[in-house]
Amino acid sequence: QVQLVESGGGLVQAGGSLRLSCVASGTIFRLGAMGWYRQAPGKQRELVAGMANEGTTNYADSVKGRFTISRADAQNTVYLQMNSLKPEDTAVYYCNAQLFAVGGWVNAWGQGTQVTVSS
Repeated sequence: QVQLVESGGGLVQAGGSLRLSCVASGTIFRLGAMGWYRQAPGKQRELVAGMANEGTTNYADSVKGRFTISRADAQNTVYLQMNSLKPEDTAVYYCNAQLFAVGGWVNAWGQGTQVTVSS
C-alpha cells in the first residue's frame, strides 16, 4: 500500500514564504506526474502546480511567479516553494501523485496540510 504524507504547512503573514513537502512511501516502482492542489472553504479543489516526470511544469495563473514546484525522485518527494504569500492562498493543500506500485498505477492523495496567510 502506498501513502503520501505532506508537511510544512502553517500560519504565515502576507508576503512570507512556506515550503511544503510530500513524501511517498510504500513499494513504489516508478513515479509519474506529481502535483499540488488546494481547497479553500466553500470552494472546489483546484490545481496549484503540477510536474511531469520528465520535468514539465504547469501552474495556476494565480500562483505563477510566486510558487515553484520541484521533485526529488530518489527520495520519492515533491516540494512546493511558496513565496510572496497572500491571504487568498489560505487553503488546505493536498499532494497528488501517480505511482506505479504493486498492482499497477495508483492515483494517490495526501491527507492535506493547512496553510493560513494572515493579512
